[in-house]
Amino acid sequence: MIEIRKVEKGEKKIINDVVRIHLDTFKGFFLTFLGKGFLKLLYKSYVNHKVSSLIIATEDDEVVGFIAYSGDSSNLYKYMIKTKLIPFAWYSFGAFIRKPKVFMRLIRAFRKKDEVKRTERYIELASIGVNSKYKRHGIGSLLIEYLKESVDYNIFDYINLETDAENNDYVNLFYKKNGFELFKTYVTNEGRKMNEYRFSNFRKENISNEG
Repeated sequence: MIEIRKVEKGEKKIINDVVRIHLDTFKGFFLTFLGKGFLKLLYKSYVNHKVSSLIIATEDDEVVGFIAYSGDSSNLYKYMIKTKLIPFAWYSFGAFIRKPKVFMRLIRAFRKKDEVKRTERYIELASIGVNSKYKRHGIGSLLIEYLKESVDYNIFDYINLETDAENNDYVNLFYKKNGFELFKTYVTNEGRKMNEYRFSNFRKENISNEG
């Protein structure tokens, strides 16, 4: 039986399991290139940061999927650097040695969060992964449903996420099936075409309109 819950502070084994799923799910991606150590640091920060969280799906105590999200991504990254400056610098330096261009991309990724100024508050769904053995078993949809129900829509206006627009039909269809609507398409500095999706709580909007 699949169980969905939030990760508590100090659950080191869970973080390790999440990192393994990340590495298997996002082969060749930017964060994966930064390595296991960086990913452990990142996902621990999601657990410890006050307006961020890590949700997992388990079966018989085995982690089979996860979602990482934040209500303030810019502050999350600042928190990670402030509280874990030395390991952050070490993993970043290692990535720079392996591929110098990566360091500038890391800086741009962090600065982007500061540059994106929006009047509304929102939840950013930053990462979702499912154990390859459990693909197409509805785990991802269960995780997203749990996230939707966890959000306080009196504080946050919507859930936001970004994913590749090209050669990514299954993932784009997955988000649409789970209630997300395409907000815009844009191209990154690296020439990567991205889709930005949003999920709004229509029940809240309808109640406001009726009032």
